Amino acid sequence: MTDTELQHERDLRAMAIALDQAQNAWLVGEVPVGAVIVRPGPEGPQVVATGYNRPITTHDPTAHAEIVALRHAATLLGNYRLPECELYVTLEPCAMCAMALMHARFKRIVYGAPDPKTGAAGSVVDLFADKRLNHHTQIVGGVMAAECGDLLRRFFAERRALAREARAARAIPAGETRELDSWPPTNS
Repeated sequence: MTDTELQHERDLRAMAIALDQAQNAWLVGEVPVGAVIVRPGPEGPQVVATGYNRPITTHDPTAHAEIVALRHAATLLGNYRLPECELYVTLEPCAMCAMALMHARFKRIVYGAPDPKTGAAGSVVDLFADKRLNHHTQIVGGVMAAECGDLLRRFFAERRALAREARAARAIPAGETRELDSWPPTNS
């Protein structure tokens, strides 16, 4: 197996862990984004920390999956700089997360689905490509993009369906009907 093939296999394994973390976010009602941080080990890449979105449950707008994992890894390793580490995340990092990851000096960031609304690794802006900044992180996008994107689409489809049901339940009290609910309308 070539180095490129070996790296691709490692990327797939790590992204599968990030997807599992994204499922955890969904289970607690958060947008399903998950992250995992790995570093080289004697037996291959070693998982240092994981995280999933928690802004709603923690009332913390900075509790994105990347930041949760980053805080945990920095605490465990006793350093805010993590130059040997790689981060895998199911959704392209936003500007806040991108800058935090650059400050931590990550070697490599691998993401699944692009984020056309807030992506800061090429979709909206590319903070990682700005040569004026003093640290340059390798970016790899699109690893398991279909699976990562599908998870997000299913989550938001479920949320929209629940919102429609809630609106409908508020609009017509149980047991009541409205003239337009039956056809043809009656002339009372």
